[in-house]
Amino acid sequence: MVKNVAGVVAELDAEDFYLLSGVEQGMRFSEWVNRSKLPDYANLTSEEVDYRLDRCMKRDLIQRRTMQYEGYQLTFEGYDVLALHTFAERDTVEGVGAPLGVGKESDVYEAQSYRPLALKFHREGYTNFREVNKEREYTADHHHVSWLYTARKAAEREYDALETLYPDVSVPRPIDHNRHAIVMTKFDGVELERAKLDDEQVVAVLDLALREAADAYDAGLVHADLSEHNVAVAESGITIFDWPQSVSTEHENAGELLERDISNLVGFFARKHPQIVPDVETTKVARAVESGEFETVREFAASRSA
Repeated sequence: MVKNVAGVVAELDAEDFYLLSGVEQGMRFSEWVNRSKLPDYANLTSEEVDYRLDRCMKRDLIQRRTMQYEGYQLTFEGYDVLALHTFAERDTVEGVGAPLGVGKESDVYEAQSYRPLALKFHREGYTNFREVNKEREYTADHHHVSWLYTARKAAEREYDALETLYPDVSVPRPIDHNRHAIVMTKFDGVELERAKLDDEQVVAVLDLALREAADAYDAGLVHADLSEHNVAVAESGITIFDWPQSVSTEHENAGELLERDISNLVGFFARKHPQIVPDVETTKVARAVESGEFETVREFAASRSA
């Protein structure tokens, strides 16, 4: 987990943000930005650059590497600071609270504003950039791609998906987006993996999740990474979150990805509640979801009833 930098933002001067933005600009062209180019990128004197480099390095916002030249790179904390600064200028976020969730590819915090919000920082590519860059569609056609680009494109993709789906699908409402960060409404519930369901709730919750997948398909998207880890269950219903890998229903692999989503969900319920969830043919369930005809998994029982 990258450390919460909300307190650091208030310590920085305008010139510190100029420097961070300058390093960010330079990273569009090279992984490590040559020190000699920073005055132009940051619109600061060489002496001012030295002073700001020292301040930002002490706060772990940038890092240095000496090779054929003296190079600098933003850390994820530095990237977080730039996004938070923008949100503050827009009056989107007034402060950052406790962590709400920490994953392999994102950190989510409670955001302080006029209503309960969540602030999600995408981390794709930071710890395993080559693998993520190879797998993700939004980086596949770019030869020079930094982890900043990978994380930013993931956030853009997720924000676009939320705007497409809300409010017709039960997803967090998108509020704002900048760089690799998304601000959205905070939703209730716990991950399906940790939810305690009564026997009579099991099939009903599975059906509800599959109907949301059907509504998303009708809106033109397949989640493409749906599992017990990104479905939240609450008394008021369910919420499906984490949409950066979503694909259009026009995608050449949309059918295959939808079937994998359905298989993941049905398989989880079948493993956790083997005496309640019927054996179903997930391919037929996926086709029903595609056609908008899905109602309940009970209709697809292969060999035994629920």
